[in-house]
Amino acid sequence: MRTCIAASAAAILLALPATAEVKIALDGPPDMEQSGTYVWAHTFAEHLKANGMEAVEYERNSLGEEAERLDQVSTGLLEVSMSDAKSAGQLDGTIFGSMMPFFFADGDELDMALEDGGMLEMINEGTTPHGVRVLDLVYLGLPSGIFTTETPVRTFEDFSGLRMRALDELQIQTFEQWGAKGTIVSWSEVPNALQTGVAEGYLNPPFVPLVYGHTSFINYFTDVKTSASVRIAIASEDWYQSLSDEERAVVDEGAQLAHDANRTFVKEREQVFDDLEAAGIEVIRLTEEERAKFREASQPLYEAVDMPEGAFEAWKAAVGR
Repeated sequence: MRTCIAASAAAILLALPATAEVKIALDGPPDMEQSGTYVWAHTFAEHLKANGMEAVEYERNSLGEEAERLDQVSTGLLEVSMSDAKSAGQLDGTIFGSMMPFFFADGDELDMALEDGGMLEMINEGTTPHGVRVLDLVYLGLPSGIFTTETPVRTFEDFSGLRMRALDELQIQTFEQWGAKGTIVSWSEVPNALQTGVAEGYLNPPFVPLVYGHTSFINYFTDVKTSASVRIAIASEDWYQSLSDEERAVVDEGAQLAHDANRTFVKEREQVFDDLEAAGIEVIRLTEEERAKFREASQPLYEAVDMPEGAFEAWKAAVGR
């Protein structure tokens, strides 16, 4: 992903022709303190603007929800969107490997697979023929853990029998492997589901209840560190290919600067645990023995992830396994 700077910023600015507005669809609140995806989007936008490209941030869902934005990006109507990984997964399932629970030792290992291991390139080989370029996998925040309303999860066995809000079928399978049940609930319906008992918790990075106002009904957070919580920055391939060489260099450099800012943000987010406790949410840190039980129970999921033939082997090779 890393690109060489073709020229100084001033030289590029002089070389760039006037361009149309670059629309950037946000996926959450414009919060530089809590949202890793906004750190990425804002850093990217500011770099484009500093180099003569008119970049404009659009509030979450103001340009459509996930499916609509994917369609707009693939047809060239929307230049850049901060989207969920399922969007790219509809086009090519290779990206699902990045979300396998407990597969990567940490975020650095995932980045090694994406960059040095060539997995970002492989993902784009599957998505760009459909009009979508994945600029980066973006961390929302620290690795995901278990939020619950009434039941503290202090051991692997405590999770058994819970009914969790699930994002998709893969997450339902994950919960079942851990001894619980999952029910798919749209994000807009999550507060109601948690308050009425339809769901007793969810799996998310630690900042989520702080940003989305869930602290009045979420009481516990178990820092299980299941996997990096990622979104994706996608761009219209038609738009990207229509850029001049100078413009494309600005976009590539902006994506790299945004990537670096996002990773720095995540590494500095330990304060979020204090924020949770200040909001009345108990932070539970599992022993390594209990976390190992979650890891062991997750192993069968790797073969169940819906990826193209050879993709799982490629992910393993990318991390040296």
